[in-house]
Amino acid sequence: MNFEKHNSDMVAPLSQDPHRTRDNEREKVLEVAIGREVRNYRRQQETTVAELSGMTGISIGMLSKIENGNTSPSLTTLQALANALSVPLTSFFRRFEETRQAVHTPAGEGVEIDRDGTRANHHYTLLGHIGSNASGVVVEPYLITLTEESDVFPTFQHGGIETIYMLEGKVDYRHGDAVHSLQPGDTLFFDADAPHGPERLIELPARYLSIISYPQST
Repeated sequence: MNFEKHNSDMVAPLSQDPHRTRDNEREKVLEVAIGREVRNYRRQQETTVAELSGMTGISIGMLSKIENGNTSPSLTTLQALANALSVPLTSFFRRFEETRQAVHTPAGEGVEIDRDGTRANHHYTLLGHIGSNASGVVVEPYLITLTEESDVFPTFQHGGIETIYMLEGKVDYRHGDAVHSLQPGDTLFFDADAPHGPERLIELPARYLSIISYPQST
């Protein structure tokens, strides 16, 4: 028996080109990005799908497919939409073309910093930071460690929204006039403009994630 020929016959041909699949996926992402922008501009102008259909001559069904990213509109169609919505045609591609960032911080390699209001051995590790981004929001995640040497005072105060997720230990955490008992697994979400901070250290060491978000400056 000719095993070489037999084995060759048993190898099934590839049913698809993997590179082509990635191209199709990228095209799908573009369709979704365009549809999202069309919907956003339409809603900003408080225009209904039916009204936009009348302004452009595009059927309601086709507009629905475009907004849901289920079809790839022609340039003629996009131009009609841009004219009706009074926006540049290129604005429909804005989010697709934006660069998306990610910050990977390996264990133990966060940046040790002193934040405004930090005192006496409150240990802050900045885990990542992205400045300018499409959302218009800056998010700063910190890993905070409190030990027996840490001073305790409820005097932090800054703009934005803060979320605390307790990892280890137990603390009484003040926010404004209220005091919250936090233990591992607890979350505290609050307006950071009010005075806040750990008021009493119950079980040490205490570690928690502090995620602060605020509008990026223009």
